[in-house]
Amino acid sequence: MTPQQSRSAAYTLALLVPAALMGGALVSQYVFGLYPCEMCWWQRYPHIAAIVLAGLALALRKSPLGDVLVRLAAIAIGISGLIGAFHAGVEYHWWEGLTACTRTASAGGDPLAAIMDAPVIRCDVAQWTLFGVSLAGFNFLISTVGAVAVFVLLGRGKTRIA
Repeated sequence: MTPQQSRSAAYTLALLVPAALMGGALVSQYVFGLYPCEMCWWQRYPHIAAIVLAGLALALRKSPLGDVLVRLAAIAIGISGLIGAFHAGVEYHWWEGLTACTRTASAGGDPLAAIMDAPVIRCDVAQWTLFGVSLAGFNFLISTVGAVAVFVLLGRGKTRIA
């Protein structure tokens, strides 16, 4: 892989990883009814920031600022992964988490009734697992690998002066 191909791959990965994870989170919420708890929301915010940063980086990829923005996107992806690791530990009861729970209210109708009828989503209970790994655990695994891969690809994309 040439340095330019590595750099392009880093830019693409910095956008695709958070976009895919956010897409999966939204599908799980709106299609499968897995509503996010407070800590799930915390994992989404860095991914949103990473999507914006990577999008700006792609627009400015011919500028030195592009690499800075991709690095910031990779850091945001990594932060979401670390939050996912903490959240997974709370779900597996490895350590104490937050006691706050969230409620989702539907639009329209009686707001009080919507709040009272909304499900309580606990941060310490995994709503879905695959092979014993929760969604927060998958976010940790994918985000961590994705962030490291972006940094490695950017490092390989540096032009060497002989």
